[in-house]
Amino acid sequence: MTVLGWLQIIILLVAVVAAAIPIGAYMVRVMGGERTFMSPVLRPVEAGFYKLCGVDPKVEQGWRAYTLSMLAFSAAGFFSLYALQRLQAYLPLNPQGFDGVAPDLAFNTAVSFVTNTNWQNYGGETTMSHLMQMAGLTVHNFVSAATGLGMAFAMVRAFSRSESKTIGNFWTDLTRGVLYILLPISIVVALVLVALGVPQTLLASVDATTLEGAKQVIAMGPVASQEAIKELGTNGGGFFNANSAHPFESPNVWSNFIENWSILVIPVATVFAFGRMVGNKREGRALLTTMAIVFLVGVAAVYAAETFGNPILTALGVDGAAGNLEGKEIRFGQAMTALFTVSTTGTSTGAVIAAHDSLTPLGGLVPLFNMLLGCITPGGVGAGLYGILVLAIITVFVAGLMVGRTPEYLGKKIETREMKLAMLAVLIYPPLVLGFTAASVMLKTGLDSLNNAGAHGLSEILYAFASTTANNGSAFGGLTGNTLWYNTTLGLAMFLGRFAYVIPVLALAGSVAAKKKSPASVGTFPTDSPLFVGLLLGVIVILYLLQYFPALALGPIVEHFSMLAGKAF
Repeated sequence: MTVLGWLQIIILLVAVVAAAIPIGAYMVRVMGGERTFMSPVLRPVEAGFYKLCGVDPKVEQGWRAYTLSMLAFSAAGFFSLYALQRLQAYLPLNPQGFDGVAPDLAFNTAVSFVTNTNWQNYGGETTMSHLMQMAGLTVHNFVSAATGLGMAFAMVRAFSRSESKTIGNFWTDLTRGVLYILLPISIVVALVLVALGVPQTLLASVDATTLEGAKQVIAMGPVASQEAIKELGTNGGGFFNANSAHPFESPNVWSNFIENWSILVIPVATVFAFGRMVGNKREGRALLTTMAIVFLVGVAAVYAAETFGNPILTALGVDGAAGNLEGKEIRFGQAMTALFTVSTTGTSTGAVIAAHDSLTPLGGLVPLFNMLLGCITPGGVGAGLYGILVLAIITVFVAGLMVGRTPEYLGKKIETREMKLAMLAVLIYPPLVLGFTAASVMLKTGLDSLNNAGAHGLSEILYAFASTTANNGSAFGGLTGNTLWYNTTLGLAMFLGRFAYVIPVLALAGSVAAKKKSPASVGTFPTDSPLFVGLLLGVIVILYLLQYFPALALGPIVEHFSMLAGKAF
């Protein structure tokens, strides 16, 4: 680790916070239906969408109607995306002449992009036509992110209102999230990326002559437009198989800076928006502080582990002065690679600039643990906020038990129904991750996809199901996922990880919204204090370590001690 490396990290994070504060204030106005500087241009477009779809933006929905609308929209997105893939060979904008996508892979990909996961069991430049990349995948990058953002604001409204039967209107939240927030910022970021060298063209490829005189066909396409929303929407699905490590997705250190900033800015802005909407900015800062502590510890751990290097490679004569460079792009450096690794797994992005499979065991443990947490530090667009709010509810319940008072959060009493729904949400992940992992290591069809045996092979499978269940989408590259078994099971993990989680969360929002908001009293536990931050951190660590420690001990921790002993793992 170097001072210069930490300075790069600090500058980027300061840039994120500096932009997130005004963006958060803007988001509050947008999602509240207030007039903004974009209204003269976008308000007629917004009204046109409502008229076309028969939506009255003034009519709000209860949690059941909101949930059903979200599920219906997601189902329509799944079937349309599946059909686009299967019919790809017969559709226009297919200059490469790609065939239709196989049924199991089409299922996996459709679920992946509808759930904001963007897990890719295919190489984009060798599988998907330009039409699929633009009208299929990029469109869902916008709407899946806006869906998560809408659900987060529905949850915030529940705490900001008193005795309300409604939590918002899904269709207006979706429309405003895309039109006013994601689309304008994406256009700006895409133009910046084009200026930095990211291609934006409908050409299929260009021919080049190498220095040795050989002919090479270089795949191209509308990359910049997908790259922008891929990061801003915490989607992560790359145009190319190598994702953001590919020089056409991120050609230099400045494009990497912009993309890493894009990953973090909207999740952080959403937390600032939360503080404004509940009428106490300190509440937002308390949640953000908790997220930041976990995030920075993760960055320090990855940075330290990767610069320490791999003793096994050093013993073979590899110069270890620069640390572990396997699977990394030299143009980004160790510090920014560590930051990007934690950013992409602390959110639900899943984009990569390095091969996570080549990280040292402790370096790989951090992104794995981030996803086992549910990608809540600072989380995906919207998903991070409602995820941390569920844990905040559990925390105030624990605090209430300690002092013998009925727990409250933001003036709302947390009672039996709220705790049942919160626990139902957090208990969705472990059976999916551990159950599918156990089945995969017991079946030959699961083991046949492994590139590595032993502890690292277990880590590859565990990472895959942690990533898909948390709707992250990054992968340890040693696992071949394009098989019937993994296309199906990973698809189910993505589907249940998204919808089986958010249904109780929206039910929780409906229950909280209906409660009377009580003013704080002398005995009210302050949830904007350092004590609350400490308790919340304790709940996060204890809750998730208890669930996953045995699996982590058999995977990354065994790998770490094997590496220190100079043995392959």
